[in-house]
Amino acid sequence: MRGKSVDLFLSDLEEDVIPWCSFKAKCFKGIPDEMGLRPLAWRLLLGYLPPAKSEWSEILLEKRTSYVHFVNDFVVSPGLNAEEATHSSLLIDHPLNLNPRSQWQAYFKDNEVLLQIDKDVRRLYPAISFFQRATEFPNVNVVNGSISKLHYRVQSSGLTSSSLHNKGMGVQKLETRAPSTIMDYAVLPEGSEAHWEVVERILFIYAKLNPGQGYVQGMNEIIGPIYYAFATDPNLQWREHAEADSFFCFTLLMSEIRDFFIKTLDGSSSGIGQMMEQLMKLLFRFDSETHYKLQKLEIRPQYFCFRWITLLLSQEFELPDILRIWDSLFADENRFCFLLHLCCSMIILIRHDILSGDFSSCMHLLQNFPSMDVHIILDKALHLSKI
Repeated sequence: MRGKSVDLFLSDLEEDVIPWCSFKAKCFKGIPDEMGLRPLAWRLLLGYLPPAKSEWSEILLEKRTSYVHFVNDFVVSPGLNAEEATHSSLLIDHPLNLNPRSQWQAYFKDNEVLLQIDKDVRRLYPAISFFQRATEFPNVNVVNGSISKLHYRVQSSGLTSSSLHNKGMGVQKLETRAPSTIMDYAVLPEGSEAHWEVVERILFIYAKLNPGQGYVQGMNEIIGPIYYAFATDPNLQWREHAEADSFFCFTLLMSEIRDFFIKTLDGSSSGIGQMMEQLMKLLFRFDSETHYKLQKLEIRPQYFCFRWITLLLSQEFELPDILRIWDSLFADENRFCFLLHLCCSMIILIRHDILSGDFSSCMHLLQNFPSMDVHIILDKALHLSKI
């Protein structure tokens, strides 16, 4: 028996034009886990779909067709060309050719990007098995053996990767989980493709389409919850397009937070430096005593809230709680103002431990936020936002 909240959502979604203010207000309070409401709502809240349902079919067809072309252009065709090149006796182009237009040079550059992506996607939410399981909708060219899987390219290249620890203020704190190894994963039947491999393809295509930014460590934590929500949709007609829809929703979200990942913009009004400064001003406003204690201990915001803000809290809570938090973030008009209020509420809710702690204990507490009912944090943040 479905709940009353489900019926309230369905009443909005049954309209020809979704009543936007009413719908967003409901989403802010939490989207039900039933009937695929969350993945559909996120498509709307992130701007992938408009409120007018009559426009959906055309938009979805256009976007999903475009994604097929992206896969062909950046994954399938280069893969086929690489296979042909390895069996070619032509010396016009070869691996030692330093010409920047050389196909081999482009291939090696792509593999450097893939190496970092591959390392990151393998450790997505290790506490659950979802990302290691096989997708129902693998890429046909991959499973029929026409091209090698992207991570095979990384393994065969023998490349080493420099870490991204020097991105900027505190980025080294993004690495909190022990990386998984290939041997950690169950071997899937031939012709299968794991969900993490799908995420790897999405991130690689994003990097190819955004060469000025490329892939930056931590983007895997942004795409992860989106893809999970879409790929677990109970409605088959939506679930089978989880890869394409996740790509575009991820791209839309990144267009809003991309400045967090660009070092040269750290000090700009939209950069991570300014966001951390705003957070500390909020803390001073709402809890000057805790603010003073952090200053006295010389605990700088980049030691802990760099990761909180950049990754939209995706590493501070379990996945179900992240889905609930993101309901409110995506539904809020000033979503990043609300993100700061969430971060501020987190600090205030552990103020007693901070006030009684020393540098070491406070740092550990802030970098390993304690288990807590996420609704308490959301309620506190909402209260702060209204003061």
